[in-house]
Amino acid sequence: MRPLEDVRILAIEQYGAGPFGSVQLADLGADVIKIEDPSVGGDIGRYVTPLQDGEDSIFFETFNRNKRSLSLDLNTHSGRAVFEDLVRVSDVVYSNLRGDVPERLAIRYDDLKHINPKVVCCSLSGYGMTGPRRADPGYDYVLQGLAGWMDLTGEPDGPPTKSGLSVVDYSGGLVAAISILAALHAARRDGVGTDCDVSLFDTAMSMLTYPAAWALNGDFVPRRTHHSAHPSIVPFQAFESKDGWLVVACPKEKFWRRLVEAMELPDLAVDPRFQGFAARHEHADEVLAILAESFRQRLTCDWVTILSAAQVPCGPVNSVAEALADPQSTARHVVVSTQHPRFGEVRQVVSAVRVGEEPSTHRRAPRRHEDAGAVLGELLGYSEERQATLAAQGAFGIDFAAEESSELNSTSEDIRTGGTHV
Repeated sequence: MRPLEDVRILAIEQYGAGPFGSVQLADLGADVIKIEDPSVGGDIGRYVTPLQDGEDSIFFETFNRNKRSLSLDLNTHSGRAVFEDLVRVSDVVYSNLRGDVPERLAIRYDDLKHINPKVVCCSLSGYGMTGPRRADPGYDYVLQGLAGWMDLTGEPDGPPTKSGLSVVDYSGGLVAAISILAALHAARRDGVGTDCDVSLFDTAMSMLTYPAAWALNGDFVPRRTHHSAHPSIVPFQAFESKDGWLVVACPKEKFWRRLVEAMELPDLAVDPRFQGFAARHEHADEVLAILAESFRQRLTCDWVTILSAAQVPCGPVNSVAEALADPQSTARHVVVSTQHPRFGEVRQVVSAVRVGEEPSTHRRAPRRHEDAGAVLGELLGYSEERQATLAAQGAFGIDFAAEESSELNSTSEDIRTGGTHV
């Protein structure tokens, strides 16, 4: 069994942050049932370009492999009834909506404990379910600015800069996944569920870590640094080579000694200006100028070979394609493949969470409402007549009549389970 095969999660999720959190759990074997709002065509991630067609997109595939989908209108009495039946047989209700929405949708623990006293209710919102911003929509790039990240990123004489990736979103998803696992452990131990009030704002603020502590406990002012340098350790930054860039790090004195020896700059090892962290930081301009001039004399690959042989922490500044092709990526099976009826083979990066043996196959992301038959019939025991009645009442949205649902649920399961590690 996979580690979380005995866990069922109802995921009222959309876009990136929420789905990124639950896909970690799905990769570990959890039964993640996406509850998709039919009034907006399901998860908005289905419509993100490029590589998008109809209700399918590569963006959506990235965040939703190994999950199941049910189109369900929670604003209808019939849709709510189905949802509450699912709560009875599930462990977690997980959402990533605005902080004020869980209360309005009645999906907090106090709203659901009479149905399932052990249920864990996790809300991942922009700003949390309390505070003056609770009703504000929160997005990664906005949070990178608000939490001070952009003020620390980029060149000192350039504009504030965001990360090239949605790091707040992804970190928020991971924090939500950790919160869910902790709350689930407590619920199974104590027999009582709880709420998890997770926010992107809290996540971004918590990741300020030591720069925040320095600012809070002294006169240190965090600032942007040249060539992405570490704020206090020298050298620890990007250097330009003859044909590109590489990152070199000397967070220990032994690495500094190895670096100057490998670079054939022995005078630096005995120069009193550069003895120790504090001295090199004080004379950073001088030592970095010497190193920079030397790094420009050779190709990146040559420097990586030389410094790696000397066991100096370093690496090239790769393109995304180069990173994916790195031998370590192959050795660690970070790229997996699934089969999709519209896109054919879809290759993507897999979760970094490793517990036990890795699964040999992955299921593609579900088509919207694709798993209605299994969820409603097999899991909840609804008869075909009951499902038809619910469809007629609008529980699944006006675009899913009973016969359409039946047709979608006939999709061959072997299409979904053809994925392998690449």
